[in-house]
Amino acid sequence: MDSVEKLTVFEVSGVFIHTAKAESEDVLLAGKVQLVLQGKECYVFWNPLHHGNAVEQPDPDWTVVNTRSDQATNGNAEEEGRANQAGQSRSKNSLSIDLAAVRSIRMSTPNLGWAYLVFRMTDDEDMPPLHFHEGGSRELISMIRKYVTVSRSPTDRDLLNVHPKNTDALSTSFSELQILSETSGNYVSKFFKDPVTATMGGFSRVTSFVRDNILPSSNMLNRPTEDYSQIFPDITTFKVEQDFDLIATTENKLADRPEVTRSSPLTEAEWHAFLDGEGRVLNVPDLKEKIFRGGIEPSIRKDLWPFLLCYYSWNSTTKERIDSRKHKEDEYFGMKAQWKTITTEQERRFSIFKERKNLIGSKWSRTLLSLPGITRSQLMTQTLYKDVIRTDRIHPFFAGEKNVHLDQLFSILMTYTQLNFDLGYVQGMSDILSPILLVMEDEVDAFWCFVGYMDNLKLEQNFDMKQEGMKNQLIQLNKLVQVIEPELYGFLQSKESSNMFFCFRWLLIHFKREFTFEDIMRLWEVMWTGLPCQNFHLLLCLAILDGQKRTMTEQDLDFNDILKYVNELSLKLNVEEILRNGESIFLQLKNTPEIPAVLWEIVCQSGEEESSQASESSIEVIADLE
Repeated sequence: MDSVEKLTVFEVSGVFIHTAKAESEDVLLAGKVQLVLQGKECYVFWNPLHHGNAVEQPDPDWTVVNTRSDQATNGNAEEEGRANQAGQSRSKNSLSIDLAAVRSIRMSTPNLGWAYLVFRMTDDEDMPPLHFHEGGSRELISMIRKYVTVSRSPTDRDLLNVHPKNTDALSTSFSELQILSETSGNYVSKFFKDPVTATMGGFSRVTSFVRDNILPSSNMLNRPTEDYSQIFPDITTFKVEQDFDLIATTENKLADRPEVTRSSPLTEAEWHAFLDGEGRVLNVPDLKEKIFRGGIEPSIRKDLWPFLLCYYSWNSTTKERIDSRKHKEDEYFGMKAQWKTITTEQERRFSIFKERKNLIGSKWSRTLLSLPGITRSQLMTQTLYKDVIRTDRIHPFFAGEKNVHLDQLFSILMTYTQLNFDLGYVQGMSDILSPILLVMEDEVDAFWCFVGYMDNLKLEQNFDMKQEGMKNQLIQLNKLVQVIEPELYGFLQSKESSNMFFCFRWLLIHFKREFTFEDIMRLWEVMWTGLPCQNFHLLLCLAILDGQKRTMTEQDLDFNDILKYVNELSLKLNVEEILRNGESIFLQLKNTPEIPAVLWEIVCQSGEEESSQASESSIEVIADLE
């Protein structure tokens, strides 16, 4: 291929690949994209720009190709070799895509900021997303149309199907009509419209993805859908802060932050003291206060979590809970049977089910093919856990290749798609479920506790396809930082980071990746009490930032450095210190005579002390959290 004359027909700089060096560290690789003709073939090349510091080496997690070509079985060697050699070759610091080996191109979703493109190859592998920070994606697509046939999917406006130019028109039309029976060209089309889904494969990449995809400029919010029928237009003058209105700060200084002490966890004896003779829970406010102050001893979490997660009613008797559980058990296994009994023929005609099942439990071939006795044909017939097999595998509860708890994780997540058809499964839910399953040690109980967290405690808004819940929380956090940490806010503004996107991972899965298993269980059970206010998790974000602001400002971290620094805090935070500081910040706000009404709406105590002067604002959705 190198001996053929190369002709560059299009080039654009400012194109980034977001990857990770480790579980908690994001890396942005800047480069340029070229559309190059080599004989009769056309390639999309991405090459890194080497200037200043050396470019980070990519992580194997996003190296889609190199681990596959030498593992293909003899029966598939020729087909696999074509895709890997011509379609997906790359050096350690470059990317090459043969358009003849491209099946589809995933475009960025409307209202999610900078444009990105994801090329899916004919062997069903996705190339790393290319993020066009300085525009040019629309022009690239226009140029690509000159060399291959590009048509929009009839079922997904963000998906472009790609066919060779010489493809017969009738065959092309037939192929498009069959899109619903393919896992390749329509890979989880609903969930790819969610930035979480597009990045959770390597979870540590999620925060760096947000800057390009989560926060639209104000002049883009009301654009008609037709504007997005193609790729986003260039937005080189994009200002994230346009969506984060400055709020008037209080004329009076904030009250001093009081010292806060925490107590010991709720013990088994103390828990039993809250129960009457029939098992009803007495004095629930005092019980929640005790849990808020110290958490729960591990030995009785299994008893308490169902109450906190709305699985059991506080007023129920022991007998009523036993009867209720029997009913819930039947309901769970009824829903589980719905997806377990779907035949192959049904699944072939049920694209949404197949896509969700594949998203949860397939395409882990790069790892499993390296295991003894695993063949490519077996991979096509077995349930392989893509997300599940990656979830907390270093924890003994989930360790090992044949672990029953991984089967339970998969079953619970699949059954949840039967309960919540609209939301289905979104990557990241497995992170939420794993500590719950660890505590409950039962598939049925873990399922209903997971449902309580997602539905009753409103965590499902974080995984909504349109990401309105996440955007609202980032806006609220922005407002809180403006008033409570004005110096830090000024610093973040100067670094184009006041959009708070670097907190995205914290908010998305409620700090799951920031703390150890034991610490996150303590943090969650405290949060589930609803004390001391709604949206306490936003104040916990502030508490973390308060402890890191001196380092961030003294080191004069820039946009990328802030992202890297925040990600490196993972597993280094003291949960008790964060809880103390979070409560202290709440008391500081509560003791301040006058604070902006919009701020009090964010943290007012379940609406009981809501300011009469509070005006309507964009934070109402999140302010309704309990």
